[in-house]
Amino acid sequence: MKIIITGSLGNISRPLATQLIADGQEVTVISSNLEKSAEIAQLGAQAAIGSVSDENFLVNTFTGADLVYLMVPPDFSASNFRGYIKSVGQHYANAVKAAGVKKVVLLSSIGAHLDHGTGPIAGLHDVEQIFDTLEKLDLLVLRPAFFYNNFYANIDLIKHAGIIGSNYGADQSIVLVDPKDIAAAAANKVNEGFAGKSILYIASDKRKLSEVALALGTAIGKADLPWVAFDDTQAFDGMVGAGLPVEIANNYVEMGTAIRSAVLWEDFEAKKITPVGKIKLEDFATQFAAVYNG
Repeated sequence: MKIIITGSLGNISRPLATQLIADGQEVTVISSNLEKSAEIAQLGAQAAIGSVSDENFLVNTFTGADLVYLMVPPDFSASNFRGYIKSVGQHYANAVKAAGVKKVVLLSSIGAHLDHGTGPIAGLHDVEQIFDTLEKLDLLVLRPAFFYNNFYANIDLIKHAGIIGSNYGADQSIVLVDPKDIAAAAANKVNEGFAGKSILYIASDKRKLSEVALALGTAIGKADLPWVAFDDTQAFDGMVGAGLPVEIANNYVEMGTAIRSAVLWEDFEAKKITPVGKIKLEDFATQFAAVYNG
């Protein structure tokens, strides 16, 4: 199959491209960075350099493809983060329709069943709604859990304050996923084939935040590392102080409130889904320690 992958060589797109190429698929990777061209070629894929907001570019790239994998790249300069996410989703949908693409794998998120109160995930809810209106399309929506990689943002906090935390508490549960498990699940579905419109939740582990602190702390030689719950104002001030724009900080504080109330996982829990990803918390902790000490 001829497959188009968005997301350049990101945490999901790179392993997804690598697996699909190994499976004998013809892969084109979209990137906005011309300097990625050689690295994409080294994987055995073709590079398509352009903007995901350029519908003409997308239509030209999508034309003739059997399947496209779509993800909205982050843009922390956006003045309206939800609006930006929805706009990219609309560009994708317009291009899919114009190019006559019949199969789409769409990266969304756990919590995207909710239309508000989830920060940036609400934008992915909007994108899901856009694609749900498209006819004659086989659509697989991926709803992965909270990325392990998000904990890398706590490294400075750990190093300078000796704590880890956010605006949700140590006794709360969190559903976790590794990007490589997302890529593996997506590649399996592409190779198996899919029809109609369906949603796939992807999770690697489910733990309490106190267990997260213990696992990460133990891996870096700080077994007594505490998980500290901040209030929303403290979380916001910390993010802005760390350099995040106000719009982005507001979105992430709102996502934190959805984690704190557990509404983010309600549909996942209602469906009684069990995490099946191979990379568990302790496996990620080893990766975390390598970055922390690097």
